[in-house]
Amino acid sequence: MGGAHRKPARKRRGTGAPAGSGTSGGTSGPTPTPGPTPAPTPAPARSAAGVSRRRDPDERPKPPWHPFPLIELCVLVGMLLIVLGFIRASQDSGKVLLLCGLVLASLAGLDTAVREHFAGFRSHSLLLAGMPAVLVAGGLFFAQAPWLAIVIAAPLVCIGAFIAFRAAFRRVSGGLSFKA
Repeated sequence: MGGAHRKPARKRRGTGAPAGSGTSGGTSGPTPTPGPTPAPTPAPARSAAGVSRRRDPDERPKPPWHPFPLIELCVLVGMLLIVLGFIRASQDSGKVLLLCGLVLASLAGLDTAVREHFAGFRSHSLLLAGMPAVLVAGGLFFAQAPWLAIVIAAPLVCIGAFIAFRAAFRRVSGGLSFKA
């Protein structure tokens, strides 16, 4: 054999001499000291439901609340709020319902995009970059900034966020800049 060192054979539990006897089956001589016990190989990480977290790279990442259809329910409630908002469009409550429906449905889609992007499943860099751009444009609008400032600031924020989100996807996907 090519190896200079040989691992000692391990005994099964419950066999051998009784504990504390110092001998093994009546033979004389020094008792061999057992070598270090090899560390057990770690099992795949498991979620609370007992399902393995390791997934196929072509499989869509599951949310932490997996069996419960939270995103689908958010989209459904958002659509209902949008319809109710259109029905009551002439009232102030209709405008609030419409806005809440749009926000809820958008957040549901954003959740899926964030999970897929940061799991390395699919790149949603441009979609995610639009989020801070819209927030900046909205903030400048409500601060009554000049239109020129909004028109310049929003695309600059979008470009900067796109570069950052693309770099984050490259890190988690092993160097890919996009995945179709």
